[in-house]
Amino acid sequence: MKNVRITVEYDGTPYSGWQRQNRKGCVTVQGEIERALGMILQENISLAAAGRTDKGVHAKAQIANFRTASPMELSRVVHSLNALLPDTIRVSNPLEMDAGFHSRHSARERHYRYYLIEEPSAIYGRFAGCSFGKPDLMLMQQAADSVVGIHDFSAFSREDRDNPGRFCHVTGCQWHRYQQFLVLHISANRFLRSMVRYLVDGMARVGNGVVPPEEFRQMVETGVTTTQLHPASPAGLFLWKVTY
Repeated sequence: MKNVRITVEYDGTPYSGWQRQNRKGCVTVQGEIERALGMILQENISLAAAGRTDKGVHAKAQIANFRTASPMELSRVVHSLNALLPDTIRVSNPLEMDAGFHSRHSARERHYRYYLIEEPSAIYGRFAGCSFGKPDLMLMQQAADSVVGIHDFSAFSREDRDNPGRFCHVTGCQWHRYQQFLVLHISANRFLRSMVRYLVDGMARVGNGVVPPEEFRQMVETGVTTTQLHPASPAGLFLWKVTY
């Protein structure tokens, strides 16, 4: 059995997230790739992925792996995959890995980016969230600085029965302005469900003067919710890179 690693780029807008769902009519990125691989390899294929992105979230370089007994050349597999997959999913860089490689468990860090625009846009709204005003970037960075380190992120996530641990080690969290966007770069050893989107909402509220920076920092340090947050739009979130 070969253990094959692939890189997957996708526009998450039309999908109900990465993870395969049993609900009828629920289209997911994993489901589409597994269906196409099954047709090509004539096997039942199960993909593992570095991150299970939510509905509407995108990926520039999601990493996935699967096992196959097929002797087909990997370049041919990927070529056939891209011919069968919708235009919103593209696969590249196939590599045969050792038997112990697992795209999720072997990963050291996940890197995400979030794109934020200040006013609604018919064009950019497909790939950006909206702050509905001009937030103070310095205040947002002040909030971002408090995120770095090992913290209980219970106040910034949805409940996830599959991952009961609440502590994450955030290694970088920085905002910068790029053209019409405010862009967040954030990296960590792991992320809780919807964690980045809750953090973006919290930091945008700090930037808009709704939540004091001290209150945001206290939520990070204690893991206790003191102000109600809502996850920012999935449209602005990209799984950017995974390091091993």
